[in-house]
Amino acid sequence: MRKLMRYSAANVALVFVGVSMVALALFAGVLWFAWSHTIGAGREAALTDDAARLEAVYRRDGMAGLRSALEIEVGMRYGRRQNVIMLLADDTHRPLAGNLPAWPAEVGEVDAIQHAVVELGGRPTGVILLARPLAGGYRLLVGRNVQRFDTLQRTFLFGLLNAGSIVSLVGIGGALMMRHSVLSQVQHISQATHAIVQGDLSHRLADPAGADELHELVATVNRMLDQIETLVEGVRNVSNSIAHDLRTPLSELRSRLEELAVTRPAPEQAYAEIDGAIADVDRVIGIFNALLRMAEIDTGVRRAGFVDVDAADVAAEAAEFYQPVAELKGLTLTCAVNGPLPLRGDPLLLAQAMGNLIDNAIKYSPEHAGIHVGAARAHDGAIELVVADTGHGIPDAEKPRVLERFYRCDASRGTPGVGLGLSLVATVAKLHGGALILNDNRPGLRAALMLPGDPAPGG
Repeated sequence: MRKLMRYSAANVALVFVGVSMVALALFAGVLWFAWSHTIGAGREAALTDDAARLEAVYRRDGMAGLRSALEIEVGMRYGRRQNVIMLLADDTHRPLAGNLPAWPAEVGEVDAIQHAVVELGGRPTGVILLARPLAGGYRLLVGRNVQRFDTLQRTFLFGLLNAGSIVSLVGIGGALMMRHSVLSQVQHISQATHAIVQGDLSHRLADPAGADELHELVATVNRMLDQIETLVEGVRNVSNSIAHDLRTPLSELRSRLEELAVTRPAPEQAYAEIDGAIADVDRVIGIFNALLRMAEIDTGVRRAGFVDVDAADVAAEAAEFYQPVAELKGLTLTCAVNGPLPLRGDPLLLAQAMGNLIDNAIKYSPEHAGIHVGAARAHDGAIELVVADTGHGIPDAEKPRVLERFYRCDASRGTPGVGLGLSLVATVAKLHGGALILNDNRPGLRAALMLPGDPAPGG
């Protein structure tokens, strides 16, 4: 049973043939019932009419008139075809007129439709009969040949059999053709995926001509392979970047510990080296924490904790938090929000994203520079959270790359960091259905966090 439930060309053919046979049988059954009922009712009505008409002739013209009418009926109209049976007999069932040589033994004298087999043309023939008593003890028998439609019935059954055979052949032939076509396409796909399994992630399935279901499948698989290649390449780059960025703090940590083990310095110097080692360990832990945070965001788990958030409050609180840090560096930090700006999101991640943007602006801005934090609704209804500085900015060629994990442009080489800040912001924006857009501020950088917000009141 489980094999029959599996999808295959053979099973499809069996289902097609089975359903077609059932439909054909239902159609033939209904047609047969309607035909039999119509023919049977017509025969019985004809017998009743004949009996009533001949009985009326007997009452009007007597025995002579009835015998004359019987001879005319069976001799002129139906004699050669032998489809109509008429017999006039006396009270002893002796035939007086008609085309039946004797009264059938199995036919009683009840005034009702009866079935019998009689001799017609020298051979047994199935008939339906109606016996009706007449005044004077005479008996009238009228009937119809029920085998006259045997040829039509055989033709109907023959046509039904042929139709069933044709449906079976078409179903089996169609299944074989479909199987051959599908297997041919599957073979092409198998050959292409074999190259991908061997490690050639740039290989793609050949797109078949047309717009059928297989075309959609191939297009979907190719899109999946594009995504897999992007993810694998990203993992490869991240792995290389992790190895490169971890090597420096780990090497420094080893050097400090090795120097302590060899030189055995005074306690004050030893404690200073220990503090430096702790800073190196914190740097490594910070890298892993950032990666784990981004991995959690990538999975979409944090989306389940979305609540109603006012983006204007998030921007204002982030600017207020970093105000003392900016003042210590001699920077001017201003904030202008036009709220409320409601949206569904994770307030902690949004606050961290804004914090990263402000922290980057403080880190890369020269002394006495200005930083502006803003929050407003854009013309298209989206929410725009902006951090703009007047620092060195980012060259246009490097703007797309700074969103990659661990990438650091030349201007940031001498500044502490591992290149995860902007990539984390971009990941948070993607989680919220938005994007991080970097533009020139002339001078400096304008980072805009574009998020889909709830419609403005009255909008």
